[in-house]
Amino acid sequence: MQRKAFVPGTAALLAALLAGCTGGSDDGGSTDGANPDGGGTVSQAAEPGRYRTLPEACGSVAQDTLDALLPGILQLTDEEQREKAYEGEAMPTFDNDRKVGCRWKVSSATATNYLFVDLERVVSYDTTVSDAVQAQQLFAVKRAAADLPQPAASTSEAADTPSDDPSDGPSGNASDDPSDGPSGDASNDPSGEPAGGSPSGSPSRGSSGGNPSRAASGTPDASPSSSASASGSSSATPGDLQPRVLDGLGEEAFLDDELVSGGSTAKQRRVTVAFRTSNVIVTIEYEEQPATVGMVPDSEEMQDRARKLASQLADSLAG
Repeated sequence: MQRKAFVPGTAALLAALLAGCTGGSDDGGSTDGANPDGGGTVSQAAEPGRYRTLPEACGSVAQDTLDALLPGILQLTDEEQREKAYEGEAMPTFDNDRKVGCRWKVSSATATNYLFVDLERVVSYDTTVSDAVQAQQLFAVKRAAADLPQPAASTSEAADTPSDDPSDGPSGNASDDPSDGPSGDASNDPSGEPAGGSPSGSPSRGSSGGNPSRAASGTPDASPSSSASASGSSSATPGDLQPRVLDGLGEEAFLDDELVSGGSTAKQRRVTVAFRTSNVIVTIEYEEQPATVGMVPDSEEMQDRARKLASQLADSLAG
């Protein structure tokens, strides 16, 4: 009788052990399942960019805007030629949702104008980097390649510098001889200020870091007799027209202005406005080459036209 009672007890013990092993296996499974959860947090993909597609480049510029940027269109008497001029030429692309561009070229009696609009949608292939951050990095490279000059100090600021910084006086003999004060501060550039080039010399140093082809370094002074140059300098100073970072356009933007000399031909000006909004980078290149040698394209007018187009494109993307 005792032996018979022992056997059922042993069976009960074995059943309890088996149940415990089964429960441990379930707990272990849940523990192992926690690791993928932790791994899922690490591999969580960054947010995609705001834009998934791009607008048609050739259709992104309004007709009245093209009339302002390309004055020669209104001089075309042939309706078919004018319609073709409005249409522009689409740039070849492998993916219309990643990169599109359009180019226009129209000649008039006074000049030939070129316009190029490029839109690029940036996609990050790094799951830890969002599309917008990737676009921000690419735009930083683009801005660095433009080699924008440091903002030029105005003439009044330059004149106030010695009196505002008392450390400049005792550093030389200026404190012993008051007449040497201004020349002591200007000793780093003895030939710049007194040589009779103060108005043109000061903007030239600050406009492009030594690059004479930049907007402020040559536009107003390159052709004083030119009406375009005179009108450009009447309402804006060279410092206002120099290549620079722009505010209020997209999330970040800059403007570049370069005057290219074509040897014996007329000088050609190229104004570039680039801006970024989320994961889309927009670049506008606007050029003008006068038909008459000696004429210089008006920097202020070209910059205004290019910036207005950039604002319109930014608004259309935002909408």
